[in-house]
Amino acid sequence: MPKPKPESSAADLIPPRPTLSSLKEAAADCQACDLWKTGTQTVFGEGARRVRVMFVGEQPGNEEDLTGRPFVGPAGRLLDDALAAAGIDRKQTYVTNVVKHFKWEPRGKRRIHKKPNAVEIAACRPWLEAEIALIKPDVIVALGATAAQALLGPQFRVTKQRGEFIPSTLAPYVMATVHPSSILRAPDDETRQLESRRFIDDLKKLSKVIK
Repeated sequence: MPKPKPESSAADLIPPRPTLSSLKEAAADCQACDLWKTGTQTVFGEGARRVRVMFVGEQPGNEEDLTGRPFVGPAGRLLDDALAAAGIDRKQTYVTNVVKHFKWEPRGKRRIHKKPNAVEIAACRPWLEAEIALIKPDVIVALGATAAQALLGPQFRVTKQRGEFIPSTLAPYVMATVHPSSILRAPDDETRQLESRRFIDDLKKLSKVIK
């Protein structure tokens, strides 16, 4: 996924012969965009070096920012449950985000997620490219519109193409679906259960591919 190098980019921070551990160590000091000023810490991807499935979300949330681990908050727990229902072991996946710092705005005493902008996404992109290059997953799953458009282009619409395998040079199989946080924001229990089932159905398509 070659892109023009932005004026501010993490590209120069990538180690010459990267490993997952050296990437994570280098990313800890990343100041390629201004999000390091408000994020508690860099939240790098997590998982084994040799896995078949990579999940890519938008950015870490509040719990992820505090713990330094991706997908450990409410959305991560929903993802865990959906993976289990689809017959996929999360330990056999790699989870990461397009942006590695938590972008937020205050609302009372709470820190509320704020969508990263194009400059922040571009600045952080080299980390994701390096993760993909190292892991070489068979399947990449973009979770939500921000991740899908970062990976598949700004014209991509999750609402129209969710659950479909999209031709891409990134991996043999690339799919986009909703971010689990969107399911948590459903207006009522009935809608939440319906969206959870749809999400699990999307993940079951991965199960067929990797098995």
